[in-house]
Amino acid sequence: MPKDDSLRALGKSADLSRTCMDLQFDLIREDEADALVAMVRAHHAADDNPPYFETAIVEIAKGEPMARAWIVRHANRVVGYVVLTLGYSIEHGGRDGFIDDLYLVPDARSRGWGRIIVDFALAQAARLGIRVLHLEVEANNDRARSLYRLAGFEETGRRLMRRRLQP
Repeated sequence: MPKDDSLRALGKSADLSRTCMDLQFDLIREDEADALVAMVRAHHAADDNPPYFETAIVEIAKGEPMARAWIVRHANRVVGYVVLTLGYSIEHGGRDGFIDDLYLVPDARSRGWGRIIVDFALAQAARLGIRVLHLEVEANNDRARSLYRLAGFEETGRRLMRRRLQP
């Protein structure tokens, strides 16, 4: 089986929906892309970024092999989402990944669900063969930084830099 097919099988096989302590994690389907777009728009409203994410979300929902997105539900109500992206690193000895986005709607916060979502993302990353999982957090978001530290993430002392190559 080619590598891309094996990644699809790992991320989509028997794990279309998982439940963890009253939270349900559903791998995004094409018909749910609009709901995820709305949440991402709310999450990044202050970022002043162009809406490139809309196309990316549709591609993930269609099966983009380098990313997975799960909608998080509680009592059948959408309360958030998490997105993992895949990469490869010589420094880390192979496959690495990124928690590209993690969001809980405001009234779903302060319930310990963020930690459950991070633990879910870590478990999914392990299933996908990811050796090192990265994330980005705003320097002034002490609450999120504390959550990630409790989950075993550490600051690297490096700065994330970027250059957009395509619009």
